[in-house]
Amino acid sequence: MQYVKPTSLLTKNESHRLEKLRDYHILDTHSEDTFDKIALMVTQVFSCPSAFISFIDEDRIFIKSNLSPLAFNEAKREESLSSLVILQDDVVVFNDTHTIPHVRENPYVSGENGVRFFAAVPLKTPEGYNVGTISVIDTHPREVTPLQINMLKMLAKIVVDKLENRLRYRKTIESQIDLMNITLHEIKNPLASIKLANEIISKDGTKIPNMAEMIKSSVGRIKSKLSDLLKQSELEENQIVLFIEEIDLKELFMRLQSNFDLLAARKGQSIIFDLPESTSQFFADKAKISDILHNLLSNAIKYSYHGAEIKVIATEINGHIRIEVKDNGQGLDESDIERLFTKFAKLSSKPTGKETSNGLGLSITKSFVELHNGTIEAVSPGKDQGTSFIVTLPLRYEKEHSLSEFSS
Repeated sequence: MQYVKPTSLLTKNESHRLEKLRDYHILDTHSEDTFDKIALMVTQVFSCPSAFISFIDEDRIFIKSNLSPLAFNEAKREESLSSLVILQDDVVVFNDTHTIPHVRENPYVSGENGVRFFAAVPLKTPEGYNVGTISVIDTHPREVTPLQINMLKMLAKIVVDKLENRLRYRKTIESQIDLMNITLHEIKNPLASIKLANEIISKDGTKIPNMAEMIKSSVGRIKSKLSDLLKQSELEENQIVLFIEEIDLKELFMRLQSNFDLLAARKGQSIIFDLPESTSQFFADKAKISDILHNLLSNAIKYSYHGAEIKVIATEINGHIRIEVKDNGQGLDESDIERLFTKFAKLSSKPTGKETSNGLGLSITKSFVELHNGTIEAVSPGKDQGTSFIVTLPLRYEKEHSLSEFSS
């Protein structure tokens, strides 16, 4: 079949292809023995002097392995023959480049000792994106055998497998770090409660029974979080398990009140819980729902002024439970809302009582809400006009354990 000049060097899925390429973190890295050995095998299979493992970026070619006299590791995309290869689904072979008009015009072909023989196969990801090539060249025309072609395809799969293994390992590490960050974030509130209870006991011994119960509850919450971390670390990467059970929302609100009354009172704040009698039970992961409300209420206390009023309002709408955490604090501007649920987001609002913030809470909260097929949104009229965080969750969720992806 005669080779036809393509009308464009861009692939049909160019943006997704580039996204996957960047996920590999392979661009602009040093040469590695593993890839160089694969390139060496290509030269031996074809009995050719030069072979390359290349990755096609937006407007350039990055050469990861360069077994040739050429002393560079980058080329313009429009000048590279590899740019033609990623447009194909199979091996591209030019037995003699001078017999193909538009290829003959290529600067690497037309120059002195230019490329006369060229064979390459795309590096195809599991999603079907061609992110690069393995290629072999010679300055003399050549013929290829089916065995050589099959070997080239096999070596290309080995390269992609290597990239995928590295990607999975990196994501596993990132997932473990995320889990540790979540756990560290989640034990901050019970630690603050323990610290505050200790201060009260040291000043007023009559409060020991009440404070002892609070300390016991906070320690239990910390132990639970550490246990969750150990369990999640045993799961496959990026997965969190939901333990679905019937939740009594009234009981959950009472626990929230018990946990946060002291922290709010320290800033002269009041927390009002509004729960209609008709809204009492729904099915979800109790620990995760508790985490969601802990994060939202903790933020409301943290970013509201002294003497502020905070409301937690639950209503039932069209088979869903809607929980609103509303404060009359610092509010949010449009820029804040745009980056509100991203990891380590830095917002214009600042804690009003010298509390610390690592920018993880809302990102974690959003992940837990979405695991329940729910939604979360923030509404604010503007700066210093308060904020409402609204969580909407289905009343019923599958009762058996379910695995879902976790994203930051």
